[in-house]
Amino acid sequence: MRRTASFLRARRWSSRLLRLALTTGLATLLALPALADTIVLKNGRRIVAANAVEENGRVSYETSAGRLSLPRSIVDRIERGAVAATDPAVQLTITPPPVETTAGNGEVARAAVRDTSIDREYITKLEEAAQRGAPEAVARVALAYHAAAQFELSHGEFEQAIADYRRALTFAPEQPSLLLNLAYLHLRRSEYTAALDYLERARRVAPESADVAKLTGWAYYGLNRIELAVEEWKRAERLRPDSEVRRALEKAERDLQTESSYREGETRHFVLRYSGTAARELARDVLRTLEEHFRVIEAELNFTPPEPIGVILYTGQAFADITRAPGWVSALNDGRIRVPVQGLSSVPAELSRVLKHELTHSFLQQKTRGRCPVWLQEGIAQWMEGARSGEFAGAVVMAYQRRTSLPLAALEGTWMNLPEPAAANAYAWSLSVVEYIVATYGMRDILRLLDRISNGPSAEAAAQSALRMDYVELERETIRYLRRTYLR
Repeated sequence: MRRTASFLRARRWSSRLLRLALTTGLATLLALPALADTIVLKNGRRIVAANAVEENGRVSYETSAGRLSLPRSIVDRIERGAVAATDPAVQLTITPPPVETTAGNGEVARAAVRDTSIDREYITKLEEAAQRGAPEAVARVALAYHAAAQFELSHGEFEQAIADYRRALTFAPEQPSLLLNLAYLHLRRSEYTAALDYLERARRVAPESADVAKLTGWAYYGLNRIELAVEEWKRAERLRPDSEVRRALEKAERDLQTESSYREGETRHFVLRYSGTAARELARDVLRTLEEHFRVIEAELNFTPPEPIGVILYTGQAFADITRAPGWVSALNDGRIRVPVQGLSSVPAELSRVLKHELTHSFLQQKTRGRCPVWLQEGIAQWMEGARSGEFAGAVVMAYQRRTSLPLAALEGTWMNLPEPAAANAYAWSLSVVEYIVATYGMRDILRLLDRISNGPSAEAAAQSALRMDYVELERETIRYLRRTYLR
């Protein structure tokens, strides 16, 4: 996400709005953050989630990994009203596919996941019975692995969850719900081709499944095959009306209508579409610039995205019509990098910085499987494009002292509803925090933090593990860094 079309104007814009926020009181300008729940486990672990519901001996809730559940027996209490950590992966706002619930399912789930751990011994016994060929035992071991995978997802352990779903498929290779859940996890990791493999298997078994069509649409959308995504989502709507599919279909059809006359370009890592009014030379230069930035970011973040990244170049008005973003946003990454380029015939320095910023989002989204909080995403993206905190360090410190700056916990979710002064403060604050981490500990601690986030229960827990400090300490140390570095 970017703030203005000109880097120099953006820096002046940020400082001006920060000063406005400081003089008017930022708290009076903010939209209220979304509320969520904190599930406190008996072992002390805390899970921040949305819509926590107790039913049938389990607690189900929404997280960045989708709709998950835990045995009620391991939950101490549910605290209502925490700040929600909205998933920044706006291109994948879908819930996991359902699994049929029966009394037998619940019994197996409770036996497979006891208190705060998975009972592997119980699952091994089920495997032994299944290997003797008892049909009921085969079904039970598949259910046990499903329960284990769901438990692991609730703790951010994607790799083990995928391994358990794959193990379940060795016993029930044609079970649609297992195939769908495994496909969903690959979608969460932006591994669209792998997801399609499982979805094709599921379609052979359940050709009239609305869930298969729904997830297949997301896989094609992630692969920038918009026509096929629209076709799948229309099929899903015919089979079973769904508000998530309807919203996705409307968005994809806007894309398709706008891009129907667009030209295409492609490199190893990018698929580019651009308006016919844009110069062909500009498209070529954009791809060249993106490939250069790709190599740099790949080395810095020690990660290579598994799928080509979509890039759309718009005229100014087309960008506003398609993205429907706030006025302070002039480029966007919602799974595809969307940039207005009206009037340009080459890539000036500012556009290069915008492209590097948005490309960083693509890397972070895929590296953390959609779990990276927005403050960290925006801080790293600004750092990677070359921005530093010196110009607005004084304003950030003053806002912190007056308690008018947003805490990091309130900046984990989407910023799209923030008014301009709050957005300016959020960008400045997030860059300052990332700059402090890099200047003090180096990129190695940023990488360690990202790894912890992709596998941990929460972003703040990841900070505690990687940096040995919680958000309050991180904020305080950032202010000390700004004073020491820029305000002597």
